[in-house]
Amino acid sequence: MISERVSLWDETAAEAEGPGRPLPEAPIDLAIVGGGFTGLSTALHAAEAGLSAHVIEAQRIGHGGSGRNVGLVNAGVWLPPAAVRAKLGDDTGRSFLARFGDGPRMVFDLIERHQIRCEATREGTIHVAHAPSGLRALEGRYRDWREMGAPVELLDRDAVTARTGSPAFHGGLLDHRAGTVNPMGYVRGLARAADGAGAGISTGVRATRLAREDGGLWRVETTAGPLRARAVVLGTNAYTDALWPGLRRSYTTIRYFQLATEPLGTDAAHILPGRQGVWDTAPVMTSLRRDAAGRIMIGSMGRLMGDVGGGISLRWARKRIARLFPGLGPVRFDAAWDGEIAMTPDHLPRVHQLAEGLYTPIGYNGRGITTGTIFGAAIAGLLTGRDPAALPLPLTDMAAVPSAPLMRRFYALGFAATQVWRGL
Repeated sequence: MISERVSLWDETAAEAEGPGRPLPEAPIDLAIVGGGFTGLSTALHAAEAGLSAHVIEAQRIGHGGSGRNVGLVNAGVWLPPAAVRAKLGDDTGRSFLARFGDGPRMVFDLIERHQIRCEATREGTIHVAHAPSGLRALEGRYRDWREMGAPVELLDRDAVTARTGSPAFHGGLLDHRAGTVNPMGYVRGLARAADGAGAGISTGVRATRLAREDGGLWRVETTAGPLRARAVVLGTNAYTDALWPGLRRSYTTIRYFQLATEPLGTDAAHILPGRQGVWDTAPVMTSLRRDAAGRIMIGSMGRLMGDVGGGISLRWARKRIARLFPGLGPVRFDAAWDGEIAMTPDHLPRVHQLAEGLYTPIGYNGRGITTGTIFGAAIAGLLTGRDPAALPLPLTDMAAVPSAPLMRRFYALGFAATQVWRGL
């Protein structure tokens, strides 16, 4: 059964949901499971390179993390640059950081080339310091990025107050490479572009089994019949199910919830006047942004508890907005939703080769827009003969995270307690 609305972005996206297509009967070059950023970037770039590609999505385009995203088009990954170099080595780390630092440009180039209607802004994002310790951490990130020539700017308390409209932050790091989008608009636009390039897309079709046939083709059993392909990409990330045994145990999931106010008009004109996306340095972070209609979106780690009619999450959102913007006064909320994020132990994504001709990029650690777009293009390049060394990260085998089930429960309890405490 196809899901109902997954987020506010579902209603406000200017891009329409395109028509689904039937599964092809003849074998194709590439079958893609998952209609999010990864799957549709893969389909678009593969089709543009001349491959026959078909996407199957169990629900609707953007049903998973793509349509529930905050919408920040960030450069880099979760970790600061120095930590990335320490984990990957200096040469590989610098190459990886350069590739992911350029991620926003790739996203905005696709938006421009395909005229994707997704409320795109290119005014940067701001990582704000929740405390003096957070500002010290941001100073380290600033030095790292500046050493690599990145256009980042360290903001003092007055400057970050002017940019955000909130006196609550101790400073911030403005990344001029970054920006914001309506994520559902972006993912639907990718679907439209992939369809226009010749890729097929079927929604409401679930993959139920993968098997290798004699002759080397993959057979993807689905609820609409079989699909046969030379290669398969699983682009399901945090929404991975049991299709490939053990894959869901290779990362830990956390939930992330958001609430959106009604359009606030001139009362909120001082809040994020440049519409930059914001997230803070707190261990249980808060995100903020303003959409084209003047709504304030606020979110944090954890599941949605309640809805816009009442509950713990609503109380949390009211308290946080009152603290961050004390002059704003009471606000009404129009929408609330949550989604899942796939976290890896080292906070770096993976590109697994699960078997010959079977790949999955996974573990985006909250950076789905740029990571999914980059990995989709990279996998398409690999399948058209590009050297595997050109991938953003080396191909790896899947490895289970033994603590994943325990960590999911631990995070869920901790984030729930934080919501309750901050909502008091």
